[in-house]
Amino acid sequence: MELKISDLSKTYPNGVQALKNVDLTIPKGMFGLLGPNGAGKSTLMRTIATLQEADQGTVQLDGIDVLKQKDEVRKKLGYLPQEFGVYPKISAETMLDHFAELKGITIKNERKEIVKALLEQTNLYHVRKKNLSGYSGGMKQRFGIAQALLGNPNLIIVDEPTAGLDPAERNRFHNLLSEIGENIIVILSTHIVDDVSDLCKNMAIINQGEVLLNGQPFELIKDVEGKIWKKVIEKDELKTYQENFNIISSRLYLGKIIVHAYNDVNPDSFKLVNPTLEDVYFSSIKNTKK
Repeated sequence: MELKISDLSKTYPNGVQALKNVDLTIPKGMFGLLGPNGAGKSTLMRTIATLQEADQGTVQLDGIDVLKQKDEVRKKLGYLPQEFGVYPKISAETMLDHFAELKGITIKNERKEIVKALLEQTNLYHVRKKNLSGYSGGMKQRFGIAQALLGNPNLIIVDEPTAGLDPAERNRFHNLLSEIGENIIVILSTHIVDDVSDLCKNMAIINQGEVLLNGQPFELIKDVEGKIWKKVIEKDELKTYQENFNIISSRLYLGKIIVHAYNDVNPDSFKLVNPTLEDVYFSSIKNTKK
């Protein structure tokens, strides 16, 4: 089972080219699509989810032409967009039952069992009678996953699912996604590096509509070994360092600033550090801005 994207491009009427000749092969399991806001992630996800048209290119899911056979794709697809609406005064159980009927599960007893199983899987069964307006952000996201799982999809797309969640809810959501991703394709679209490093065996980094890197996280990290350098500087030195060195990231630490630079050799009394996926991400994004 795989999703194959070839030469996919999309330009909006305002002239913004959201996708530029995207080529990706996405296997079974958790796949991370990592990029900043406005990188083209949501455009790509909506295109795969049959919600918008591409200008050119092809998308194939196990022999199904995603761009042309939309009804067939929707039978195999679960989609959790970045923002999704719920009826606030309806319980989770009633709402999920309604979604199940819309999905074509017409036998009442069968629907009841499926709804129960999904609410248990997403750890919402104990609050199944509670109105959705009373759900926390994490509970709403887990309800979103429950509705995305209706119909036993082969492909699930989740767009920025952990944005705004507290650490405990984020961990619950990670555990749920990890469980789901064992047997199907799950595309996790996010700007949060830790989500990808924690969950995904395969990934791609996208920016300005282009795929910059594609592969397994540990291999991408290995590629920048010996090239990431760290230094602690004063706050008022940051601008000078950014002008004179290839600084890829900076963060405050105890009133000072820690900068990371990407370079083949020591730039200037920096210290070599073991790279992380965050270094891979920032170095690839920085290079596209030049």
